[in-house]
Amino acid sequence: MKRSSVLFFVIGVIVLVGLTQVLANSTFSSPLRMTSATSGAEMFAVYCSACHGASGKGRSGPDLTTLAKRNNGHFPTARVKETIRGETRLDAHRPEDMPTWGLVFRYIGSGSQLEIDLRINNLTEYIRSLQEK
Repeated sequence: MKRSSVLFFVIGVIVLVGLTQVLANSTFSSPLRMTSATSGAEMFAVYCSACHGASGKGRSGPDLTTLAKRNNGHFPTARVKETIRGETRLDAHRPEDMPTWGLVFRYIGSGSQLEIDLRINNLTEYIRSLQEK
């Protein structure tokens, strides 16, 4: 085998093992199913409501309806997107509690960054719509 082929193979194995570890450490309350990338409400119902409740008030996961209230009246858009992507963990979540949805979205859709960003943006906007007035 050529040296570049071996390197490519080793990198592929490392990525596969890493992905397996991330998914194994994530908590999925039900089998994943495809949802529309354009519907934040549908994604929330399928991916988030098992832990955060249908209304976002929380079950085993934290209450998402008070994010703006807890942030001096401003919805923390960037922090919510980072949390969904798996870049940030909130104090209310242990690392194994919340799936890394950014990574999961790569594999349940087309895999394009545009679709992943659309999903994260629409899910974030739906969570914004749940905020207590």
